[in-house]
Amino acid sequence: MARKQDDNLFTDDDLTAAFLDEADLSAPAQAPVAPTIAANEDNWEEDADDLMGQLAVDVFETEGELVIKARTAGVDRNDLDVSISDGILTISGTLSSGDETEVNNWHIQECYWGEFRRTLALPVAVKEEGVKAELKDGVLTITFEKVKQEKAKKIQVL
Repeated sequence: MARKQDDNLFTDDDLTAAFLDEADLSAPAQAPVAPTIAANEDNWEEDADDLMGQLAVDVFETEGELVIKARTAGVDRNDLDVSISDGILTISGTLSSGDETEVNNWHIQECYWGEFRRTLALPVAVKEEGVKAELKDGVLTITFEKVKQEKAKKIQVL
């Protein structure tokens, strides 16, 4: 949270007001408008491509572990590649629909089929040896043992 010069914390309203001009402050509040992709627009496939291939993850810590969970429903374990190098985790793979039917005309296409990749910088130091990766019920769980950080030692100045 940001602080004012008098060392008081800014409120959310203070921070919002700092980025709005007077016209924005005097305008009545409006409900947010959700973006839509119309199926009859010529570029709907290009817009949809920008949203595809992103792997959603949860990253959290327990007392001794760092855990990454990713929804990978429909991905065969042989089509997953998980690697780590210098604290950077990469999860990639291919999601196959299992249906090779030749489509004449799409009416709705919301499911992503194809390659995906997600790269994460791990937020804490971990032991890269002995990592566990398990795929169960469509959820990939990767568990690392955290490296214990040594407390700073007091150095006497002479």
